[in-house]
Amino acid sequence: MGKQSDAHIVWDWNGTLFHDNDAIIGATNAAFAELGLAPITMEQYRAMYCVPVPKFYERLLGRLPTEAEWVVMDETFHRYYAEHRVGCGLTAGAAELLAGWRSAGGSQSLLSMYVHDELVPLVRGFGIETHFIRVDGRTGPSGGSKAEHMVRHLAALSGVNPTRTVVIGDAADDAVAALHVGARAVLYTGGSHSRASLEVVGVPVVDTLEEAVTEAQRLAA
Repeated sequence: MGKQSDAHIVWDWNGTLFHDNDAIIGATNAAFAELGLAPITMEQYRAMYCVPVPKFYERLLGRLPTEAEWVVMDETFHRYYAEHRVGCGLTAGAAELLAGWRSAGGSQSLLSMYVHDELVPLVRGFGIETHFIRVDGRTGPSGGSKAEHMVRHLAALSGVNPTRTVVIGDAADDAVAALHVGARAVLYTGGSHSRASLEVVGVPVVDTLEEAVTEAQRLAA
């Protein structure tokens, strides 16, 4: 890996660095059960998932959930997820890639839509916190888009140039957030979206995090 002292990666957490697909699909189906909806498979989830989340529920319900339904589903999802995430680990090779990028002189940060106060101890628990110059989770209500969070995240990073920044995530929303701030994006197929639903976005799509870092290096050059 060459010198990339001003190249920056903004990593996504859920479905990217954190391999939590089983907890996510279980939590989604627990939320659906509250409304009497049948469970869906991982394949169906990956084909239909989108942000903001109420829109995803609309695809399955045939209508937007009411405010009361959204509150119940959101609460159920987060309760189930919190119980089951403990069985999930980092994506294979993630820790080594973070260490490698840092030792080659690149900087990196973490921006997640997962609740900030729960995200930080989780990242710390995996022993990877020191690889990031900043870790930001979501503050405020759930159900929104990542673009506004990305604006605040980059504004808080000193010396990071958006044009040499690459967002690595597993969702179309990660690419939207990157474009919103003038950064690039690479999307990874191991998380919440199928390859087909990622390819329509028009940014590089890869099957491993190792390929994602190689692509990020190229885009930031």
